[in-house]
Parts: sequence; structure tokens; C-alpha cells
Amino acid sequence: MNQRHDNNSRYLAAACHSLRLRLQGLAGEKSVTPEAIQEADAAIAAAVKTQPLPPLKHLSHCFNLSPLEEGILLLCIAMELDTQIPHLCAQAQGNARYPYPTFALGFRLFETGHWNAISRHSPLRYWQLIQIHPSGGQPLTQSLLTADERIVDYTFGSRQLDERLAALVFPLIPRAETEMQLGAIAHSQQAIATQIFQHLSQINATLPLPVIQLVGTDTTSKQRLAQHVATNCGRTLVGLQGELLPDKNSEFSPFMRLWEREEYLLPLALYLDTQNIAAGSNSLAVLRRFLSHSSGIVFLDSSDSHLSLNREIITFEVSKPTSMEQRHAWMSVLGDQAGDNPTLLTSQFQLNLSDIEQIATNALTQQKNQHKEEQKQQKTDPKKKQSKGKSKESPSESRPDSLASALTQHLWVACLKHTRPRLEALAQRLETKATWEQLVLPDAQVNLLQQIADQIRQRSRVYDDWGFRARLNRGLGVSTLFAGESGTGKTMAAEVIANDLQLNLYRIDLSAVVNKYIGETEKNLRRLFDAAEDGGAILFFDEADALFGKRSEVKDSHDRYANIGINYLLQRIESYQGLAILATNFKSSLDTAFLRRLRFIIDFPFPSKEYRQQMWQKAFPPEMPLGQIDAVHLSQLNLTGGTIHNIVINAAFIAAQQGVPVGMEQILAAARTEYNKLERPIYEADFRWHGNRS
Repeated sequence: MNQRHDNNSRYLAAACHSLRLRLQGLAGEKSVTPEAIQEADAAIAAAVKTQPLPPLKHLSHCFNLSPLEEGILLLCIAMELDTQIPHLCAQAQGNARYPYPTFALGFRLFETGHWNAISRHSPLRYWQLIQIHPSGGQPLTQSLLTADERIVDYTFGSRQLDERLAALVFPLIPRAETEMQLGAIAHSQQAIATQIFQHLSQINATLPLPVIQLVGTDTTSKQRLAQHVATNCGRTLVGLQGELLPDKNSEFSPFMRLWEREEYLLPLALYLDTQNIAAGSNSLAVLRRFLSHSSGIVFLDSSDSHLSLNREIITFEVSKPTSMEQRHAWMSVLGDQAGDNPTLLTSQFQLNLSDIEQIATNALTQQKNQHKEEQKQQKTDPKKKQSKGKSKESPSESRPDSLASALTQHLWVACLKHTRPRLEALAQRLETKATWEQLVLPDAQVNLLQQIADQIRQRSRVYDDWGFRARLNRGLGVSTLFAGESGTGKTMAAEVIANDLQLNLYRIDLSAVVNKYIGETEKNLRRLFDAAEDGGAILFFDEADALFGKRSEVKDSHDRYANIGINYLLQRIESYQGLAILATNFKSSLDTAFLRRLRFIIDFPFPSKEYRQQMWQKAFPPEMPLGQIDAVHLSQLNLTGGTIHNIVINAAFIAAQQGVPVGMEQILAAARTEYNKLERPIYEADFRWHGNRS
């Protein structure tokens, strides 16, 4: 960097010296000889031979400046370099009122003149390399000329983006050295990069380069791929949100000139994010206009849209690294501490290489700091017992019981936190506290629930290690149906599975997903499924018959679009790679095509008297003060588990108000209230209790 700066300084010094001699000669100084000017020009030629080229010479080549145009630009820039230049300009023009460059001075100074140099389409004016400041009735040739501030900075060696563009774009900086250990992009994405290079190399130099459209949901992987291609093409990649493109004619043209100018100077490649541009919006028209006028390397980040342009577009589907690539990435960063973590994490989470590196590096640092803190505490108090691997996270984020390593705990919690925010807008995250011990169901149903959990745990081994992923492109997830009356334990069973697997459970908010506008429901569902797959989250569709109902006979456009939505769900539920749980009170209302795609169907029966007795026995927290509880008598009440839970809560509040332990009096009073709420007949014999018979 210092050598480049020194070379440029020598070139600018030689150029200014030559310019001073020419101005002095034009002013009539006898000491200036042709030999002196030739000697100064030779010094310039020697400075130009250095590599890389001085910025001003590079600029001249980029914009194809003639010797006259280059000389006029140098004259304007020299005003910022040499305090003698203004005085010499006035002397050369024979007028003290003209201590500045003009086109007329340039014509005389460089002994050549053509009107093309001052036309609107000349490089000097078209690329806004200079600014013209007319005053009063002055002719164009006598008007004050100044160099654009960005051009002056560039000539001095600045590599900073023009501040008028810097306010709009965001930088995509090459990753840290640690990331390069993984490779800039995954092996599966390298094939896409190779295809892009082949397309770019086959384009005629006189034609605009094709727009490279990157389709997919993983923005980070698309950015890494674009960064890889741009770097290998010798360009700096910057990003721009598509909706920020100027839409007014008075703003668009100057913006285009500035962008193209910077594209040549630095040079640049553009990563254009169009995810938030809606079809039919004005921003889409502006985007088409920009891409049609631009000719450089542009990466277009979109979900699945296709634009109609007067320019070639090549489209590539960019997915996250494969499961095996993710596993190797975890192993690469974790090193000798990897253990079983790569297999465990890739079986539940789909992350890109950047996420993996960030999470793994932070977890290693956290573990190292924790180890130092433990050593410090041991030195302070050797007798103090250190808690190992404990976490203060919520129950849904505590480590799985099978994972003894503190590092594994840090990694697991970090993965959950990293993927969680992407679902909050469309679903409600449930705190999962229920355990297998609290679940009261027949053995057949419990066994099926445990099979679901086991299949989620063993996905990586079966699909990757045993080769099933190579044979299947659908059905890699687990979709199951919980059917039964309200309160029979469907939601609780979903919580038990999520708590056992230590995964986030999301109950789908139908009001946020379903939209009256055509196509919007499908977009919301796509976002929902894509985000859930990335995080290994469990999707819980409560009252699933509202979304997964039977298709109807097409009588009008509403029926047609409703059926399209159901058809989309049929396809997406089959391709979903996570765990999706559908819960319904009306199994018969579901479309039969959904039932075929479900791996498990579990019927939740109305609890028998035996199971109701167990529910009453397990319904009371150990901290609750209890009086006499007759579970046998209470089991005679024909209730579901959900209703029993409501009664226990209400009984606790009654007892708290009375200042007594919870007993049969409070429970039966709460049960009577619940019966009235449900409009069920009350048999007084069931609500009379004369002593504990249990």
C-alpha cells in the first residue's frame, strides 16, 4: 500500500511540475524551454510505467479520455494540489479575474482543441468528472471548471465509495481468515460458481453482462456465493436494497451515472436484494429500468420471481449446504472437541457455513471463559463445588439429558436462539414444560409418540449415514395427526415431544397465515415452512381442519383459489423436512390426500375412569398445600384432561382466597362452575362428598 502511495505521489508531482512549466510558458516566461517541458514529460512517462497505474491514468483509460480531456482534468485537480496553479492560470489567460481553469485555457495549454471535449456527451461531462460553473453571460469556454470531489479523492488514492452512493448501499466484506478454513463456499455451491464463471467468460466484451439471478431462501449463502464470484473476478461486492433505487427521473439518471462511474473506478459488482419488492409495485418498474441500463456484474437476490428485461438473465437455485457439508463444517471449526456434536446438530438444524462458524466459535469462546472462571473460583475457594454444564436458560432451551458436555449445551442453545426470530411473525412459540411422566394416555398412544421422537433423533443416521437421503426427494420429515376431542391431550403431547427433543414448538397463528388476497396465504405458508426447516422447529397446526380441509367442487373463482391453497399445502407438507403436528377435533373434515401423506395418525380417546383417576392424582403441583383429595370420587366426573386442569386452577384460587389448603370442597365448587360454563347437566350425587374413600 505504501509503495502504491509513493508511486502515485511521484506521478502527481511530475504531472504538476509539467503543468506549471506549460502555464509559465503560456504566460510568456522566457526561462521555460521546450527541452524543460520534454524533460518533465519524460518524468511523467517514467512514473506511469509503475504498477499498478496511477489512479488518474487508470481513470483516463476507464473513460477513454483524449490527451486534451486528460490534461483539462489534471488542470482542475492540480488546483487542489499546488497553490501556484491559480496564480499561473490568471497569468496564462492574461486576466486576474480568471484564476481558475477554463476550456479555453485547456485548448491553448495543450495546443489542441476540438469541440467534442466540451459537448454534453464528452467523457468529462457525461461521467461528471468535472463541474461547470457559468457566471452571468460568460460563454461555456470561459466558465469556471472544477474537478468533482470524488474524482479528486480518487486521484489522491482513495478507495472509498462515493458518499452519494455509500448512503444507499451496504458492504459485503470478505469473511475473516478463520472462515477461509472452511472454504469460501460449500462444495455443492462451487458447481454454481463454476457455471457463472463459464457464462461470464463466454460474453462478448462489447455486450452487457447477464444478470445473475440467485433464487432461494438462504440469503447468507447467496451472498457468500456472490462474494466468491466477485472476488475471483477482481471486483468489490456491495449490496443494495432494490426498493431504495431512485424512482424519479431527476434522481435516477444522476444515480445511474454515479453507479456506473464507481463500477469502473473501483471496480464494483452489485448484490441487489429484491426480496421486499412486491409484484406490480412501482419499485419493480424502477428495478427493470436500472437493470436494463446497467451493464456490469449484478447479482439479483430473489425468492422465485422472473423479470422481463432487455438483458440476458441466468438463474441459479442456491440452497443451504448439504447435511454432510454442514457436518464437515462443524467438525472443521470445533476440531478435536467436535465429538458427536456435528451429527447431533445437523440432524436438527439446517444452517449455512457463516452461521455454523459464528455459533461454533462463540460456543468455544464461552466454554473457554467458563473454564477460566471455574479455575479462578477454585483458587479462591478450593472447597466450593462447581456446577458443570448447568444453564439458566428457560426449560425449552436446557440441554438434552443425553448431552453431558457443556460445549454441546452452548451449541444447542445458540442454534435454537439463532433460528427462533424467523418464525415469530407467523406463529406463537410455546414454552414446553410437560414431561412424559405428566402424560396420561393408553400405552399404544404413548408408544407412537415415543416413535415420533425417536425418528426425529435418528434422522441424520438413517438419511445420511444409511443412504436414504440420496434415494428420496420427499418425505424426509415427519408429519403426524393428533385427532380427538378438545382437552384430550393433543397440545400437551406436542409439548412433551418438543421438551424431550429440546426443540422450539410453534403453534401456527391462522390469523397471521391466512390472507384474503390471492396468493398471500401461500407466501405466508412458504415462509413458515422454510423458517421452520432451518431451525429444526416443530410446527403445531392446532384446529388443522381450518387449513387442511377437504377440497370442494369448483363452482366459482373462490373455490378455485381455495383449492389451489390446499394443493400447495399438500405439496409442502410432503416436502417439509421437519416435524409437523396437525391437531383436529374433526378428523373426518380433513382432506384424504393429507391422511395419505401423514406418517403417524394418533387418536386421543376420551379418558376412561381409570385414566381420569391418574389425571387427578398428577394434576396438583408438589408445592400446592393439599387437604383431603378423593381421586376415586373425582374420577366419576366425566371430564377430559384439559377440563380437569381448568378445575384444579380455579380450585387453587378459591382456596387461596379462603386461606385454606385445596380440598374436595374447593375442587367440587370449581367443577360445578366448569359444568355450568360447558352447559352440561349436573347430577348432585357426583358433587356430594362425605369422606375420603381413596
